[in-house]
Amino acid sequence: MTIVLKNGDGLALEENASCMQAAMAISEGLARNAICAKVNGELVDLSYTLKEGDNLEIVTLKDKEGLQVYRHTCAHVLAQALKTVYPTCKLSIGPVIENGFYYDVDFVTPISQADLAKVEVEMQKIIKSNLPIERFVLPREEALELMKSYSETYKVELIEDLPEDAEISFYKQGNFTDLCRGPHLPSTGKIKAFKLTGIAGAYWRGDEHNKMLTRIYGTAFAKKDEMEAYFTMLEEAKKRDHTKLGRELKLFTMMNEGKGLPFFLPRGMVLKNTLIDYWRQIHTRDGYVEVSTPIMLNRTLWETSGHWNHYRDNMYTTKVDEEDFAIKPMNCPGGILVYKNDPHSYKDLPIRMGELGLVHRHEKSGQLHGLFRVRCFTQDDAHIFMTPEQIKTEIKGIVRLINEVYTLFGFKYHVELSTRPENSMGSDEEWNLATESLRSALDDMGLEYVVNEGDGAFYGPKIDFHLEDSIGRTWQCGTIQLDFQLPQRFELEYVGEDGGKHRPIMVHRVAFGSIERFIGILIEHFAGKFPVWLSPVQVKILPITERQTEYVNALAKKMKELGIRVETDLRNEKIGYKIREAQMEKVPYMLVVGEKEAEAGLVAVRRRDKGDMGAIPADEFIQTILSDISDKTVF
Repeated sequence: MTIVLKNGDGLALEENASCMQAAMAISEGLARNAICAKVNGELVDLSYTLKEGDNLEIVTLKDKEGLQVYRHTCAHVLAQALKTVYPTCKLSIGPVIENGFYYDVDFVTPISQADLAKVEVEMQKIIKSNLPIERFVLPREEALELMKSYSETYKVELIEDLPEDAEISFYKQGNFTDLCRGPHLPSTGKIKAFKLTGIAGAYWRGDEHNKMLTRIYGTAFAKKDEMEAYFTMLEEAKKRDHTKLGRELKLFTMMNEGKGLPFFLPRGMVLKNTLIDYWRQIHTRDGYVEVSTPIMLNRTLWETSGHWNHYRDNMYTTKVDEEDFAIKPMNCPGGILVYKNDPHSYKDLPIRMGELGLVHRHEKSGQLHGLFRVRCFTQDDAHIFMTPEQIKTEIKGIVRLINEVYTLFGFKYHVELSTRPENSMGSDEEWNLATESLRSALDDMGLEYVVNEGDGAFYGPKIDFHLEDSIGRTWQCGTIQLDFQLPQRFELEYVGEDGGKHRPIMVHRVAFGSIERFIGILIEHFAGKFPVWLSPVQVKILPITERQTEYVNALAKKMKELGIRVETDLRNEKIGYKIREAQMEKVPYMLVVGEKEAEAGLVAVRRRDKGDMGAIPADEFIQTILSDISDKTVF
């Protein structure tokens, strides 16, 4: 028989050959590194039997799916070790998560972090034994009987909830069998580096009415040095934790009176407003107009937009004059009403409409985290209304603007194109046109991207931008969503060149995403050491004695008049103490002023992370910092 490889070449194999045999036929090196395979787009085990004409791709640890399968097998090794060390425990689920895996377990006697060491020892034994991992399928009744014989009540419940026609598969390694869809590594010995990282509580199926289980977290990497680098990164991340730095630098706080609702302190507001000023500057330059829409709108609007049906559980609702209202989780319906407020001609388009809108979304309390996961945030939205002919040009303009923003802050990024999800609105023709419009714009710009199948919004496909920060973590921030649906649902129109009425195309896009979350990312990216233009305090003037107070106050007044954010430290403290405090506050510039500097109109400059820069005329320093602010210099 002949199968088709990823590059389009045909490969002749014997009938009923497996994916592993195909990998061997391609090269021994590929077979040695193979983790699993992708047949006709579906992930399968290397033992999977191929058929005539199948499309085959061998997956290794260089592929995202390969690392996920590797980590999923680690979860099974963890489960086997737990059943060996704690035979009475009951297993529930053990999925892959970012950078690792976990398993939720019901223990008769609770375990602690200290107990993980002996579990790791047992896992090492299982890995060293290099047990073959074999897949088998059972009919529903036999599957239920098997799990009942093992007293695995959670597995029984999972099987009972499967559709009647579902294929029920299991994986066996040594004397351990687990219910699983797979795929998995061919044997346990392929695992090279893993670590159990922690314990937490988790309700069965995430329902607080169910039993609390013990969740054991772990991570796994292809090589030990990769795992060591990961833990080094985690240590660095702890130092950069935005909740800790946000508190120390007096930027924001969280209070019990408003869980998940951030309070910005004076210095945090300076930071936030500086970002907003920059946002307004570049959007005004690029032809955007700014609007502001109400924070609360009636149910009819959200039903028309589709949010009431698709997003209701995440929305806060209330009643006004006996009418249902929702606090907006998104800005787009309000922007649409602004568009509908006036008639439009093709000559008006495109209309680039920006809004720094405060939105509210219900997040479970256990998921809240600093500025990263909140219940209200400012979204730097823009909605662009255009003709079909303008799509590609507008998408390219948005990409250029987002690239400019991320480059300014020193972020690298990668791009994903997300396609139609299940339960979406609209026809295949509309979705195909929308998706191809985004794909064509990216191709024209020569941008590399990966396709994320089925992860688009319910109303249209999207382009997502994933930032990489200074310690290698990724964050999804910017997005461009092409929407053919809402203009139809709201019956938007413009008069075309032919005099007839036409439906505009709509684009939803953000650059920062959530301004609050972006600030959290910036805090950790810069470790609180913001560029001069962004720093809440740009200069701190430190007199050595009170005799320099008059000179210091005059110098501070002059700087403030020029727009420089300056503070003075006039306390009766030793200069070394003042310098240390300013360093802790991560102020970019400290100016030490003694008798000599005051008499000669000088300042002794200390730059963050560089120390003493020497004494220079005060006016020269002012020109230096004004240049840093203007050029948005990073140090």
